[in-house]
Amino acid sequence: MKNKYYAVLVALFLYNIGTFAQEIKKNDSIPINQYGQKIVSSLSLNGEAQDGFLKFTSDDKSYSFWFDNRVQFDGGFFSDNTLNLIGNGATIRRARFAIKAIMWNNWYAELDLDFSGSAVELKDAYIKYTFDSGDLNIKAGHFRESFGLETNTTSRYVNFIERSLASKLDPSRHLGIQVNHWAEKYVVSGGVHFNTVGDLEEVTFSKDANKDYGLDEGYAYTGRVVYRPIIDNKKVLHLGFAATYRTPQTTAEVPNSFRYSTRSYTSINRKKYIDTDDILNVDNTNMFDFELAGSYKGLLFQSEYKIANVNRIDDLSTVNLNGFYAQVGYLLFGGTYNYNKAEGEFTRITRGKEYGDLELAFRYDFVDANDFDAEIYGGAAEGYTVGLNYHFNPNVKFMVNFVYTNNDRYANGKGKLYVGHDINGDLTKDPLDVVEKNGNAGDDFSMVTMRLEIDF
Repeated sequence: MKNKYYAVLVALFLYNIGTFAQEIKKNDSIPINQYGQKIVSSLSLNGEAQDGFLKFTSDDKSYSFWFDNRVQFDGGFFSDNTLNLIGNGATIRRARFAIKAIMWNNWYAELDLDFSGSAVELKDAYIKYTFDSGDLNIKAGHFRESFGLETNTTSRYVNFIERSLASKLDPSRHLGIQVNHWAEKYVVSGGVHFNTVGDLEEVTFSKDANKDYGLDEGYAYTGRVVYRPIIDNKKVLHLGFAATYRTPQTTAEVPNSFRYSTRSYTSINRKKYIDTDDILNVDNTNMFDFELAGSYKGLLFQSEYKIANVNRIDDLSTVNLNGFYAQVGYLLFGGTYNYNKAEGEFTRITRGKEYGDLELAFRYDFVDANDFDAEIYGGAAEGYTVGLNYHFNPNVKFMVNFVYTNNDRYANGKGKLYVGHDINGDLTKDPLDVVEKNGNAGDDFSMVTMRLEIDF
C-alpha cells in the first residue's frame, strides 16, 4: 500500500511539471502584498532534452531543474557444481528517480530515491553551496563520504555490473557536512559524518538504540586528497589517499559493534559468503584507502588498496581487515575515457562511433576478512571478472560479466554455508572439519551476469 502511495505522488509530480513552465509566466498568478508588490519573483523556463535528460533552465541561467533517472535490469546464471545451491534469476537492480536543481546561481539541491526491491530507499538528499570562484563548495545532508574511488563513482559509470569486494569496506552514504576544493592538479575533501538514513532496517536500529538505551548515534571524520601530476584532454594520472576515523554507529543491530559482509558480484545470489558477524566491544575504527588510476584515450587503469583497523576496548586486540582490486578497460571502437576534475573520478565515456562503442574490461580483486590473532574468521575471497559493455548511446548500455569466485574455507556466511567435506565425505560448514587442502576448500563457482541499463 505504501509503494502505491509513493507511485501516486510521483505521477502527480510529473503531471504538474508539464504545466509548471507555463504557469510561472502568468503574472496574475503571482501573490502581491498590500502595496501591490510581488511577494515572490518569477522566471521563464526553457525546456530541452540534454542527451536524453529533461532539463528546464531560466534565460539568465540562474535557475535550472532536471531529472536524473535510471533503470538497471539484471539477470544471472550460475554454475551447478557448487557446495551451496544458487538459483538463477532476474531482478531490477536499481530503479532510481532523482531531481536536481540549481537556484540563485550558487545553491544546488538533490533528491535521489530508489524503488527497486518493492521498497523505497533514500539515496542522496542534500544541499550544496558553491562559491563564486567555482572551485569550492560546502554540502550538507545525506550523501557519499569522500572515501573510495570506485564507491564514489556512480553506478552509471562503473566498468562492471557490481563493484569489487574490497569496495564494500567503504562507508558510502551518511548524513554529514563536507567541504570540497579542487584545482587543475588536485582535489581536497573533508567532512564530519553521522548515521545513515537510507535503509529502513538501519534507521529502525538507530531509533531503538536512542529510545531504549539513550545512545549517541556516533560520528566519523573522513577526508580525501587526489593529486594529478599528469592531466590533459587525452590522458590523466590519478594518485589518491583517503582516511576515516569512526566511532560505532547505532545503525548496527548490536550496539558498539562493527560488521563487514558482502555478496559476490551480484544481487541475485543473496548469499553473503564473506561475513565477520558482529565484532563486539568496538571503541573506534580507522580506515585507509590508496588510489592509483590513469587513462590514455581509450585505455583505462584503476586500482585501490584498503585497510580497516577495528579497535576494541578492554585490551582486546585490534581486528585488521584489508582488500584491493586492479582493473583495466579498453574501448575497441576508438572511444575515450573522460575524467571529472571536480570530483576526482572517471565519468561517462565518449563513444568512438556514431552507432556506439564496445568496452572490454578485466578486474582482479581480493578481500581478507580473517584475523586469526583476533579470532575473527570472516573469510577471504578473490574474483576474476571479464566484462563486455556495449554503449549504444549516452543513455543505453548493455553489460555482460563473466566471473569466477574463489572463497576460502572460512567464507561460510557466519556458519550458514558449506565450505567443504569432512573426513566421512559429508558436506560441512565447519572450516576446522574440512579435509580439502588449502586452495581447494571453500565454495568456488562461476557465473554469467547481464545488465540492460537506461539513464534518462
